[in-house]
Amino acid sequence: MEKATFAGGCFWCTEAIFERLKGVVSVVSGYSGGEKESPKYEDVSSSSTGHAEAIQIEFDPKVISYEDLLYIFFKTHDPTQLNRQGADVGTQYRSVIFYHSDQPRRRCVCNCAICKKISLKDISGNHLYKIEMTPK
Repeated sequence: MEKATFAGGCFWCTEAIFERLKGVVSVVSGYSGGEKESPKYEDVSSSSTGHAEAIQIEFDPKVISYEDLLYIFFKTHDPTQLNRQGADVGTQYRSVIFYHSDQPRRRCVCNCAICKKISLKDISGNHLYKIEMTPK
């Protein structure tokens, strides 16, 4: 199994797209790319932590390729909108491709001209902070 981590707006919307794909084993929503460890929703939505709403996809590359996931990522959101997707506005909604090793970074740079318009960020030494739902 391999991992892909994308930020492209609201993670609930993005998660719903990828979890229906054949070859995708799991999709986890969370926050990535920021400075604070284990941030809460309120922290991230204040734009003070640097995190983006992201999903981490575990997939079987024998069934679906990383390139296929990239294609779907770019077809289902607009990476040219700075810090927003539709009605969702804030730095946490920016477009980022987080890579876990150099191979996905090279695939993205080589295969997607539009990648030049969004952030690429190495999280090989970092991880996705999973969402913890707390009752109000």
